[in-house]
Amino acid sequence: MNVNQEIERRRTFGIISHPDAGKTTLTEKLLLFGGAIQEAGAVKSNKIKKTATSDFMEIEKQRGISVATSVMGFGYKDKRINILDTPGHQDFAEDTYRTLTAVDSVILVIDVAKGVEAQTEKLAEVCRMRDTPIMVFINKLDREGKDAFDLLDEVEQKIGLSLCPLSWPIGMGQDFQGVYDIWSKSLKLYLGSNKQKVQESVSIDDINDPQIDELVGESAAKRLREEVELITEVYEDFDVEMYRQGLLSPVFFGSALNNFGVNELLDCFVEIAPSPQPKRAEERVVKPNEDKFSAFIFKIHANMDPNHRNRLAFAKVVSGSFERNKNYLHVRSNKKMKFSAPMTFFASKKSVVDNAYAGDIVGLPDSGNFRIGDSFTEGEQLQFKDIPSFSPEHFRFINNDDPMKAKQLNKGVDQLMDEGVAQLFTLETNGRKIIGTVGALQYEVIQYRLEHEYGAKCSYENFPCYKACWVEVHDEAQFNEFKAQKSRYLARDKFNQLVFMADSSFSLQMTKDKFPGLTFHLKSEFT
Repeated sequence: MNVNQEIERRRTFGIISHPDAGKTTLTEKLLLFGGAIQEAGAVKSNKIKKTATSDFMEIEKQRGISVATSVMGFGYKDKRINILDTPGHQDFAEDTYRTLTAVDSVILVIDVAKGVEAQTEKLAEVCRMRDTPIMVFINKLDREGKDAFDLLDEVEQKIGLSLCPLSWPIGMGQDFQGVYDIWSKSLKLYLGSNKQKVQESVSIDDINDPQIDELVGESAAKRLREEVELITEVYEDFDVEMYRQGLLSPVFFGSALNNFGVNELLDCFVEIAPSPQPKRAEERVVKPNEDKFSAFIFKIHANMDPNHRNRLAFAKVVSGSFERNKNYLHVRSNKKMKFSAPMTFFASKKSVVDNAYAGDIVGLPDSGNFRIGDSFTEGEQLQFKDIPSFSPEHFRFINNDDPMKAKQLNKGVDQLMDEGVAQLFTLETNGRKIIGTVGALQYEVIQYRLEHEYGAKCSYENFPCYKACWVEVHDEAQFNEFKAQKSRYLARDKFNQLVFMADSSFSLQMTKDKFPGLTFHLKSEFT
């Protein structure tokens, strides 16, 4: 199989949703149907002791939420599937936004009872900004929820998506009997009482087949036929090209926990989802089928293996093919590097890979050389765009609670900040360290990981700050005056860039007015 055929086989996508919509459970079931695991774990369940494959960090298992993006790859129907399971909780949104730069399409999971929630809207907006194709999965049909047509209207109005249902539920809650697969014109009824393992299904080619009445009952069959007829009148026919351009979103219904509708979603996905897409760099647009290799880092994870204190950089291959032990240019440092142990992922399980192709996610062992957004090429100077970074919303001093473990604390903070989910600022006046995060829950995660992964204990102290603003200088005289007047509000970030820690919106606006020779940025990569 040549390089172009390998690239065409790839399907790299993210699963996004509001917290607790069933995103990680859906990931588990996709892995189950794909043959990648033998039994699905549940994120929260007293009956199932096995934890979710994608939630491999200890704190994720305890809290029942995803706090870091995890990557899983498996083969299905001659396709290579790469799933990125992202955190749904808004406190970890920055990790999710960055991950969305590395996917070619997404599956948006919506809870049938709760409908479109705040985080759902934000994540969909990030996808729409990049015209990322979106497939919608309405989850938890085994529970009582909103009427299917009302829910589709809500998705169209709140998120602004044009929808096309490709499956339809038979009943809901206690009466939920399965789904009619419009895409393949077949009826899927799931049998048996053990809902945690995949059950057999019954396929029927014609919706008017009288056997449906026998299987689901006359009234359910009549309602199904009426609703499917209404769908064909109200919604436009599905167009694969419109979907791939991000203009039309197919909708599937089901229950990830009980395996309803998941296989249909996966079968349709591998058929219609786009293969790796071109990626815009500052210099030009890079196409996946180019001969030369290129990639960018979208995530760094410290302590994938706590026993070895190692770091892995997650790199998305944009073009060409990656080869183990071949020299590549690290564009930012202008140094040649080769990797003797690049990894492919199955959540926390890793294996050394000899080759990877456009669309694949490769783990590169990192000793502290890499940053999020770094590019690798065969020699060309390329810098990929749209790796978002945000000014934090919360700021706290970090204090060492065990003076004997100062070295471990510093190392732990240094490595965890490199993951990009929190930022470190050091005050110019007294050297005190401040951690800034998008969400308050991050502090708990950092504290937990410092103690359990590095053996260091810390506590926090509030630091009054409105926004961290990176300073760009156009007038040296004004800059010197600014430094003299605002010295106690100045800090350095991890890369030694000067940051103004504005204590209020009023203070920030006054400073902008007083020093027009300076520009204050809410993103660090303004250069």
